[in-house]
Amino acid sequence: MDFDIVIVGGGLAGLALAAGLRRAAFSVALVEGKLPGTPAGWDARVYAISPANARFLDEIGVWPHLDRQRVAPVRVMEVFGDGGGRLEFSAYDSGVAELAWILESSLMQRELWETAKRQGNLSLFCPARPQALEFSADAAHLTLADGRTLKASLVVAADGADSWTRAAAGIEVDWKPYDQLAVVANFATEKPHHGTAFQWFRQDGILAWLPLPGNRFSMVWSTPEAHGRELLALESAALCARVAAAGGGRLGQLERVTPAAGFPLRLMRAPRAVAPRLALIGDAAHTIHPLSGHGINLGFQDARALAAVLCRKADPEDCGELALLRRYERARKEEVVLLQTVTDSLQRLFRPASGPLVSLRNLGLNFTQHLPVVKDVLVRYALAS
Repeated sequence: MDFDIVIVGGGLAGLALAAGLRRAAFSVALVEGKLPGTPAGWDARVYAISPANARFLDEIGVWPHLDRQRVAPVRVMEVFGDGGGRLEFSAYDSGVAELAWILESSLMQRELWETAKRQGNLSLFCPARPQALEFSADAAHLTLADGRTLKASLVVAADGADSWTRAAAGIEVDWKPYDQLAVVANFATEKPHHGTAFQWFRQDGILAWLPLPGNRFSMVWSTPEAHGRELLALESAALCARVAAAGGGRLGQLERVTPAAGFPLRLMRAPRAVAPRLALIGDAAHTIHPLSGHGINLGFQDARALAAVLCRKADPEDCGELALLRRYERARKEEVVLLQTVTDSLQRLFRPASGPLVSLRNLGLNFTQHLPVVKDVLVRYALAS
């Protein structure tokens, strides 16, 4: 079977790319191993979506169809250091309606999947798993486990941090394990959060509370692995008490809404995002520490940039030509490198320490709090990313 573009991976970035190509004169295939799941109740895995990416989701026809009762705006963000430092960002002060939106991962994936099913130029292969990938001068050949072969001018790896496609193409990446777990769970609260996101830089890691609709929030506690295992082993009441105490009781007593889960944290850098007839997007191209909340925002911007490059190509150009794909790579490199560097530096800066370093990092938070121009620059960057 012949296609112009084959996307391997039906996660958020891969589906967003497919939707971004819906009006293009390309024949597109998407290969995914399983249908999107629908968790009972609330999904413990949530993302902070920047306004720029909310606009992108609107452009590709997804945003208007999301269940608004499961989407929460972030209007204020309060950041606390481990020695008295404090920094606050306000949508009102920045002249915008919201700083971000908090959405469940499964909610976005289901709506993206439904959008893909309605797309006229897209063929879905699901459940299907890739088995072999070969490249020639004029095409890529992807063989599926059931024996079918998909021929394409371009293959896009959108199959996550442990990308089979990237490995099959011979691209080796640099891994930096943080020896940390991101412990996630959702909680109901005694007090309303008023659209406020909280983040604490603590001696035992970085704790974030992200507002959900109603009196609920989603927790992400990025913490050393031993402490993360301890949190995961706690009974519900003990976990609620521990999380409430860690947040200084800001939202009163807590009730756990979803079981806690843990995900290992790793920084991954790929030496290149493209090769002849291959492009990497999302976690297949890069991973970052979750303290900035930008992981999926980077993936959506990858999808947006690659779709734009492909849709703007001249008619004689082959969509798998390296010269064309390098336009995408150049468009994304600066932001990816910057965010990887900043988040990696921040997590190292706020690792457990004592003495001058504690004073310095908390002084930095307080200093920034009293520089409105610097705060405005930080907010404007976050809104556009």
